[in-house]
Amino acid sequence: MTHNLEPVVFCDFDGTITVSDNIVAIMRHFKPEGYEPIMERILAGELSIHEGVGAMFALISSDRREEITEFVLGQAGIREGVGEFLDYLRSKEIPFYVTSGGIDFFVEPLLAPFDIPADHIYCNGSDFSGAKIKITWPHLCDEHCSNDCGMCKTTVMRKFPADRYERILIGDSLTDFEAAKLADRIYSRSHLTEKCIELGVPHTPFETFVEITEDFKKREGEYKR
Repeated sequence: MTHNLEPVVFCDFDGTITVSDNIVAIMRHFKPEGYEPIMERILAGELSIHEGVGAMFALISSDRREEITEFVLGQAGIREGVGEFLDYLRSKEIPFYVTSGGIDFFVEPLLAPFDIPADHIYCNGSDFSGAKIKITWPHLCDEHCSNDCGMCKTTVMRKFPADRYERILIGDSLTDFEAAKLADRIYSRSHLTEKCIELGVPHTPFETFVEITEDFKKREGEYKR
């Protein structure tokens, strides 16, 4: 089946590598006036992630950058087993990419202890030069995606052709579902698991990266060497 393909891993960040969703945590903690109706519209599917996240951060003063970063670093727990999983992948020379709808000013410091190459981290950018925080979007959707994702996971995955790579997805939320449609193997939790069950998509549920590492070890014979 996939034994002639090279494995490559695409991993969500918020709620997957971290225990909680950092954008939601920032909004609930700092409570910028007017964020709640925007968040409700995102959750209801009335606003795209691109539009909604940009609009929510535009409510926050740029001079709060350090305060927000410190808050995230203080409360965003890292899910058990991430470091060991990355060590395992390195030992097998399996590439690992972070595909995150998060923002660089908190994604990069949280990932710093794991020595992931900068060009393997896909996330949104930020600009604090104006009065309010401006989110920048260096990885928008290609012509094959019309979801206005902001950070388009399927666009990243399409750089790895299906005839050469076994595309492995690790994620937790509905924003991972379009990517899951392209994946050959899915490790899921939370909303992504529910969506996979609802639509009959094969998936392996997980709670920690320890379980994912164990599953990779069981499948070692399938890897192209």
